[in-house]
Amino acid sequence: MKTILLPTDFSDNSLNAIDYAMKMFKNQTCNFYIMNVQRVGSYISDDLMMANPTGVVYDTVVEAAKVSVDKLIAKLVKTYKNEKHEFFSLVDYDNFTDAINQAVINNDVNLIIMGTKGASGLSKKLFGSNTVKVLQHCEVPVLVIPDEYEFTGLQDVAFTTSFQSLYNMQELRLLDEIIAKNSSKLSVLHVVLENSDPKELFRDVDFFNEHFEDVSYKMIETNVQDIFDAIQGYITNNDIKLIAMINKKHSFLETVFVEHQAETFAFNINIPLLVLPKRE
Repeated sequence: MKTILLPTDFSDNSLNAIDYAMKMFKNQTCNFYIMNVQRVGSYISDDLMMANPTGVVYDTVVEAAKVSVDKLIAKLVKTYKNEKHEFFSLVDYDNFTDAINQAVINNDVNLIIMGTKGASGLSKKLFGSNTVKVLQHCEVPVLVIPDEYEFTGLQDVAFTTSFQSLYNMQELRLLDEIIAKNSSKLSVLHVVLENSDPKELFRDVDFFNEHFEDVSYKMIETNVQDIFDAIQGYITNNDIKLIAMINKKHSFLETVFVEHQAETFAFNINIPLLVLPKRE
């Protein structure tokens, strides 16, 4: 049984991610924890303080959030009518990442699915700040769903790597499950940056051949500035439905989040991104 955490602020993009989750796991038995995280700074106003003593502001905010989450769960039950799915309500009043990590530990969560708007308007970041923090600091896989992206199956899945370390099936278990349950074809994308040492190019090819049946390999030669364009080109040309990567030090993900300037994030990967934690 899957235990999946679905953070929501009731925005369209977070609700869209929940819809994606319902459809992706339609045929699997799952416990879904619908979670809303509140921050007192978002709610304390002169009107609220006048109506309620300071000591009950917490209760007022949390109770209102609980009502909203319960209404959302009732709507999900009515809309999807899936007896394989059970829903639980979670509300916390904390730092967002701390609240997510606590929920993961307390409820044995093995996957987080959350939405993000990506780069649009005045925002020149690939992901919202909360999403980035979860990707960087959570110890379970995170699946990020772009705004307005609809689930249309997972026929073709890509895994991005630089082959700089050996992999194991423990850290790729979720990817393996997704591929098996959806009869997906796996493309392993080897990203070669300028000045990379090519001698370990196919270090793990035997590993992927041994553990995945329908797998192909593609080398993408690019520089740091053009990583997104290169990967997006492959995604578009091959109708990739999901891209996965390992979050580890000195990885592609770290390069994206640490070394890139804000303007670089203006590129928007427009398919779901599955980030798997590195198992040391």
